[in-house]
Amino acid sequence: MMHVTVVSPEQGVFDGSADAIVAPAYDGQVGILPGHAPFLTLLGTGVLQVRHGSASTRFRVAGGFLQVVGAGGGGGGGGGGGGGETVRIVADRVEAS
Repeated sequence: MMHVTVVSPEQGVFDGSADAIVAPAYDGQVGILPGHAPFLTLLGTGVLQVRHGSASTRFRVAGGFLQVVGAGGGGGGGGGGGGGETVRIVADRVEAS
């Protein structure tokens, strides 16, 4: 399970847990699952999807960045279904979809 925050310059939009994230990076879609390596990318324009079990929350985002920070601040190369990552999504524009 990952902890996810989605914020815009004006407000916090989402703060919760997720099993999977699909986000529009500047050069294509990116998928984030528990155990993902630390990662940073620029956001493009499109739909951000945050999944928790069978529920899915969607946002339209434009610009900004997505950052994955490993549990405990760091560890690379982990494996097998780790979890505990923090995913920060800071978008220039966000609206519920």
